[in-house]
Amino acid sequence: MRLSTEFDPVTHARSAIGRRFRVEDSYEVGREKIREYARAVQDAHPVHWDDKAANDFGYPGLVAPPLFSCMLSGMARQAFTDILEGYDLTATVHTDQVLDFHRPIVVGDRLFCNLALRSFRQAFGGDLLVIENIITDQRGEAVVTSQTGLIARSGPSEEATAATALLAGIVRRLPRTELPMHELPSWEPTFPAPHTSRSLAMDSVAVGDELPGRTVSCTIGDLVNYAGVADDPNPIHWHPGAARMFGLERGVVAHGMLTMAFGTGFITSWLGDPGALRQYSVRMTSPVYVTHDGPSDIEFSGRIKSLDPAERTATIALTAMYEGRRIFGRATAVVQLS
Repeated sequence: MRLSTEFDPVTHARSAIGRRFRVEDSYEVGREKIREYARAVQDAHPVHWDDKAANDFGYPGLVAPPLFSCMLSGMARQAFTDILEGYDLTATVHTDQVLDFHRPIVVGDRLFCNLALRSFRQAFGGDLLVIENIITDQRGEAVVTSQTGLIARSGPSEEATAATALLAGIVRRLPRTELPMHELPSWEPTFPAPHTSRSLAMDSVAVGDELPGRTVSCTIGDLVNYAGVADDPNPIHWHPGAARMFGLERGVVAHGMLTMAFGTGFITSWLGDPGALRQYSVRMTSPVYVTHDGPSDIEFSGRIKSLDPAERTATIALTAMYEGRRIFGRATAVVQLS
């Protein structure tokens, strides 16, 4: 769309706050895609791989790892590019992510994006957006609620223009197709009953307990694989020249959602049932650089911060370290106990 000289993207963005848009297309969850994603995020829990194991846990088929909902990010990004005219969302900085899991995603689900701009403010030389996506299934029930914090700028930046020119030579682009959507004048989603968990027992844990530590190694090949699996073509994750163009002097960095997915795998391997993860909240502060010299190691640890006997939940404080620095400024998970 060609915008007139009188068009003000900031005023337009503020006018979109609180409005809800539904994308009419859906994403169908495939059996092999679940396995492909589990491999990309190094999650070996059997419910992601083996039908019988999933059935034994009470699921009708393979269960997707918790952050599988990122598969809808491309659809959501395209939709918000249309909603927020005048913003180039390819040049955003991902700062915060909060996910509420209402039920696990399983093979055969058809997932729909229901998008809203929750907040907008200008600070630190950029525009701070919080985008909410309530992902619903074929029955209209909420599956995941995702709130994403971004820093964006209206109009094409020098970095985005240069990146576009670079991408033209290294990434094959298909013609952009129309993404039909409509505004919902009012909408109250339906939430499913909680899944009966096969997680750790409430009486087996205590405040202050430490989770067994885990180290995850990440290579350039892992980043390339994840970029393809998750449909995230941003070249800062696999092309050193593009990374330096965006001020990342040491080269490529791991995807924020990939490092977050490593964290959920760490938690659910201790918890026992991936479907027992209720909430995951992360503030991203420091990148993980990955070079051709060898793998980059991320060290995960965690402890039980609090327990809620009435709800039978535990809150986990998660720490992820790379080269002696925390890559998450704040990271917590709420898990259901049996």
